[in-house]
Amino acid sequence: MNKFVKGILCGSLCFLAWTIPGGRAFAEEENKILPGIYADEISLEGKTAKEARDMIEDYVQEISGKEIVLTAVDGNEVVITPADIGFSWTNKEIVDEAAMIGQKGNVVQRYKAAKDLEHQNVVYELAFDIDRELAGQVLAEQCAVFNIEAVDAALFRDEGGFIVQPGQVGKVVDEEASKELLCQFFNETWNRENDSVQLVIKEDEPRGTEEELAKVKDVLGTFSTSFKTSGSSRSANVRNGCELINGTTLYPGDEFSTYEMVSPFSEANGYYMAGSYLNGQVVDSLGGGICQVSTTLYNAVLLSELEVTERHNHSMIVTYVDPSADAAIAESSGKDFKFVNNTEAPIYIEGYTTDDKQIYFTIYGMETRDSSHQVRYESEVVSTTYPDSEVIYVNESLPVGSVSVQSAHIGYKANLWKIVTENGVEVSREQINSSSYQVAPRTATVGVATGDPNAYNEIMAAIATNNIDHVKNVAAALAAAAAPPPAEAPAEAPLAEVPAE
Repeated sequence: MNKFVKGILCGSLCFLAWTIPGGRAFAEEENKILPGIYADEISLEGKTAKEARDMIEDYVQEISGKEIVLTAVDGNEVVITPADIGFSWTNKEIVDEAAMIGQKGNVVQRYKAAKDLEHQNVVYELAFDIDRELAGQVLAEQCAVFNIEAVDAALFRDEGGFIVQPGQVGKVVDEEASKELLCQFFNETWNRENDSVQLVIKEDEPRGTEEELAKVKDVLGTFSTSFKTSGSSRSANVRNGCELINGTTLYPGDEFSTYEMVSPFSEANGYYMAGSYLNGQVVDSLGGGICQVSTTLYNAVLLSELEVTERHNHSMIVTYVDPSADAAIAESSGKDFKFVNNTEAPIYIEGYTTDDKQIYFTIYGMETRDSSHQVRYESEVVSTTYPDSEVIYVNESLPVGSVSVQSAHIGYKANLWKIVTENGVEVSREQINSSSYQVAPRTATVGVATGDPNAYNEIMAAIATNNIDHVKNVAAALAAAAAPPPAEAPAEAPLAEVPAE
């Protein structure tokens, strides 16, 4: 190559090197992003790839705190931030691409890339995503509260027949479609400021047609128990719980929770204080007696051969059904009685009480069992444990002569068997459950408060015998001795024997 050509080439290269924007040799600036390169509206000029990435991350964090108003059903609004639903920047590779512009190819190609930026900027659009799980939680917990759920068609029983009440269409947030909409919003229409989004609302169709509900006409199972020995408060609780369940329509696959149907146990929900079991004792609680409601329903369900999904026995034996035929409800320990409509048609639960204190549950549906098919249940007592002592509690706040007695409870272990016959011949025998009931001694709470030392010593001596009947006799004598003159009404010692639940 002659000297003239070499000189021209050398001069051209030097010229190119020194005329790269910024006034410094290109080789010295190869790790800096050139002017005219943007991410959204952020200029990346003069930044290294790491500096550019950090700057974009700061920008994303800033806009993650903007307020986004989500419009749910009927115009109800929920204010969130993008950060609440896991907003993130996803196309981080654009930083490396931006840093390579003007940094690859031969000198001419690099020079051309730099000159092109003087005429037209290169703008990278940031891509965003959301955490679908977090978004789902926000939609379910904050937006779905405004949903207007569909009301399924239901049955009502009137004068021996059924009346169909049509269902009502609802309006709900379509959570899956709304999650996709939010992702699209952040990538396509969001102005990076406070903004709003109309969520996707869909109609919620009710279940049940007249044709489907017309299938409910057969008695699948019915059962009753007596609460004749119950006082007024417990009787009121039994009647109230029965009424809360009466009229329930369950579609195929629906699970029924007795606890959810009859709770809360409060005065506002129609309950009174009455005896119930707690830690081997009969204590007063709101809703005492509700277990007789669940037990009666349990037996109707068994006769209907519906699928029982949860059942618990009482802690101590009850008297209104055989051992292992009970179903306890206990808020404190989470006990519930649940079952599933495992038939191919809706079912209807009818519950009512009578003036002579009987509670009935009848389950109606579509009978598909052969007429020769019969089912019955038998209780088998495996073992029995009798209490071998009595327990007396002293109460210094009650007056001498007052005695409150709780009956003893025999302990049992029992099984419940399902026996199926066809044309009167037994075809199957299956154990349905196994139950254990605690043994509990007869107990008495005895008052000893008195200003008479002799009376106090006498009642304490009686208590020391650990014989409840003897204590009752001594208490009665002390109460009679402390009674006012015959002209006045005599005070009668309360000698109450508390029955089992």
